[in-house]
Amino acid sequence: MKQTFSLAAPGNLTFAVLRLLADGEFHSGEMLARRLEMSRASVHNALQNVADYGLVLHSVRGRGYRLANPPQWLDARLIAKYLGKQAEAFQLEILDSAPSCNTSLLQRARQGMVPGGTVLAVEWQSDGRGRMGRTWHSGLGNALTFSLLWRFDCGLAALSGLSLAVGVVLVRALRELGVAGVQLKWPNDVVSGDGQGKLGGILVEAQGDMLGPSTVVIGIGINLSLPPALAENIDQPAASLAMLADELPDRNLLLAVLLRELGGMLRSFAVTGFAALRGEWESSHMLQHQPVRLSLPEGKQVNGIARGVTEDGALQVETSLGMQIFNAGEISLRRRTDHAAD
Repeated sequence: MKQTFSLAAPGNLTFAVLRLLADGEFHSGEMLARRLEMSRASVHNALQNVADYGLVLHSVRGRGYRLANPPQWLDARLIAKYLGKQAEAFQLEILDSAPSCNTSLLQRARQGMVPGGTVLAVEWQSDGRGRMGRTWHSGLGNALTFSLLWRFDCGLAALSGLSLAVGVVLVRALRELGVAGVQLKWPNDVVSGDGQGKLGGILVEAQGDMLGPSTVVIGIGINLSLPPALAENIDQPAASLAMLADELPDRNLLLAVLLRELGGMLRSFAVTGFAALRGEWESSHMLQHQPVRLSLPEGKQVNGIARGVTEDGALQVETSLGMQIFNAGEISLRRRTDHAAD
């Protein structure tokens, strides 16, 4: 999700006050100040700009403050409960804010030994990154953003198609939680099947040798809801789980289900690669057998029909010159609307 503005992270005091307002009820400024051992003016100042983070704050004289849409805070104990025995496979850390989950995990991996299965989730990212250098930016509590570090004995050459495999996992998890109409767009976008726009994104970054071992950091961002204050600043079509589901999935349950599915897939991927998931990915591809136009980095455009992917995740496009193969990279893929002959 690319946005046209950037916000500083909420301060520690702001997070503390918002957590006291998590029940959606009115709380007086005096009570909040007493609980946090500070002045009422400090409480007021801490809440000044919460609308910028997609929150709706009601302030009523004589009653105090109330959040109309309080964040559903991440809770490590609750996530572990949902994971059950599989919680042992992950080391979960939750931060109020961070510039980028992926960047933080990659830096830790370079500086020392970080165990495989390390998960870093943040309530709010100030500089989340997507493909092609785009910024992924969301409000507070209306998205799920996290990164998972995983270690492979195999080399980087064996990891082709991993971002597509992660997309398959996302679709599986969301369908399990009752979210219908989720599709994939090559190479790493999760979109709404009704054409409303991008629902989530995947960023896979790898370190290691071509022959092994290797380390990957898998970053995932999913929109749970899109408050108007945020939606109006997004410069591309965007969707959210709230648009697709009768009932919005619990944020902690969603993270637990995703981690469970990711763990199983990654263990299998080390043995079988992407080939075993190729058919499942193609069945969810929104542009499968559709006219498409690829914009390549050098400015060239290619028109054709999307014919799925290879066993290592490269896109196959049937053109007037025959079947052509395109690898993930600086490639923009769009549905063609002119249907002109190539």
